[in-house]
Amino acid sequence: MTEEHLERMVRDADPYRPDVIGHLDGAKQTLLEEIMSEPTLDRVVEPPQTRSRAGRGMVRRFAGALTAAAVLTVVFAVSTMLREHPDDPEAAPAGTASASAPVVYSPVAMKAAEENPRLLIDQSGWKVTTVYGFAKQQGTIAFSNGGRQLEMNWYPAGQYDGYRADRLHVSAPESVQVDRWPGDLFRYSADDFAVMLRPRDGVFVELRAGGWTRDEFDRVLADVVRVDVRTWLAALPAEIVTPARVDAEAAKVLADVPLPPNFDAAALDDVGTNDSYQFGAEVTSRVGCAWIAEWLRAKRAGDDAALQRAGDALGSSHKWRVLHQMKDEGGWSEVFWEIADKVAAGHPPAGYAQGLGCD
Repeated sequence: MTEEHLERMVRDADPYRPDVIGHLDGAKQTLLEEIMSEPTLDRVVEPPQTRSRAGRGMVRRFAGALTAAAVLTVVFAVSTMLREHPDDPEAAPAGTASASAPVVYSPVAMKAAEENPRLLIDQSGWKVTTVYGFAKQQGTIAFSNGGRQLEMNWYPAGQYDGYRADRLHVSAPESVQVDRWPGDLFRYSADDFAVMLRPRDGVFVELRAGGWTRDEFDRVLADVVRVDVRTWLAALPAEIVTPARVDAEAAKVLADVPLPPNFDAAALDDVGTNDSYQFGAEVTSRVGCAWIAEWLRAKRAGDDAALQRAGDALGSSHKWRVLHQMKDEGGWSEVFWEIADKVAAGHPPAGYAQGLGCD
């Protein structure tokens, strides 16, 4: 299966799209069947110890969309957002900060914001439903307003030609602009649209919406704006885990989680900016992958004591507080437990690395 094929399957199971909610169980089953096929041990490849963050956006989409991706119920009104202008790089909405008490952001947070497109919807009533990524050149932010959802995904500019070639099989492109940023609109159906913006600053953006009329979509596109770094950071809800908050939030997530040998919690500072659900998935992904790697090592080495410890740790995941907090918001906990149970029972599934996002 190609990455593009997998992404298309995940898109079809996207819980933000009203037109597919009734078919989610079937899509979920298809994905789970691919993950859970059981191989012999010699077919399982140990995940590398050095974790690259490339491609994590696609992995998180895969994991989150198995049932329902993260949903934050934090109102994110951006009706006062200002358009970004080269002659006013520090422009910000009224009320976000005063001249006498400027907000100070960490260098890490500033750098992360500088490296993403910083697109917001300049209409009242919209709220953030998902945030993840913002590490390197890949990430996602999704908004909702009543029954409408708009998702923005961005990827490295080098992937643009491949994505666009795929979209040309969907429909003929129609030229559009988003805040003077040119792109192409593609129609999957009469009420399912994608807009691919051309590469800019090393990334390209795709906006997806389903269940809308074209007029509704056009009206929202007209109010999507690109803002400056401080405006974008000021607009993020307090619940979003930014780089400055990673250490404190990771300590909460890991409070009752047994850590694998040589696990470096400080290395979690590269997960980018995420909502609480996606942050929990990022952290438990690394813990789970490391415990599976240890289980595989112990199995090969004939280290029965280490094998037992790894199996016990994975089995204990049914008691981890973070997974119970997440289980009603999406499918991550269910997938984690099923894979962990299979490994602990001595049957690592072939797709565990894909299912848990192990690099």
